[in-house]
Amino acid sequence: MEQTATASPQMLLKRAALLLLGLASLANALFMLAAPQSWYQTIEGVPNTGPYNVHFVRDIGMAYLTQAVLLFWAAWQMARAFPLVLAVAIFLGLHAVLHFWDIAEERLPLEHLLLDLPGVFLPALITLALALWCRNAQE
Repeated sequence: MEQTATASPQMLLKRAALLLLGLASLANALFMLAAPQSWYQTIEGVPNTGPYNVHFVRDIGMAYLTQAVLLFWAAWQMARAFPLVLAVAIFLGLHAVLHFWDIAEERLPLEHLLLDLPGVFLPALITLALALWCRNAQE
């Protein structure tokens, strides 16, 4: 990792964004793994997606843990950030498509467009934008 004293302000901003997104992913993963039932009941709209299943919540928690690792790795190795962050964006984007599809097919109520905005749709868009921003990152 480059020394912060020689890093450009833009590189520091990219690294900070990656670390912040990584911390959010890690927090969500730990919540899902440590208290899956509480996570299921606390996150608005989740109960609409199907009955509680402890194993399934923890499976998804492992996906978010993987995502956190990829984002931290990208922050550490900015020259390799693009494919790492793009992998996270693909997961989050497909997750968002699934939610949109379930809404379109009326498996989820229309209100999920707003319920899912902060936790599903925006993270996918933000991560894709971050991946593109990191496309030519050099250390």
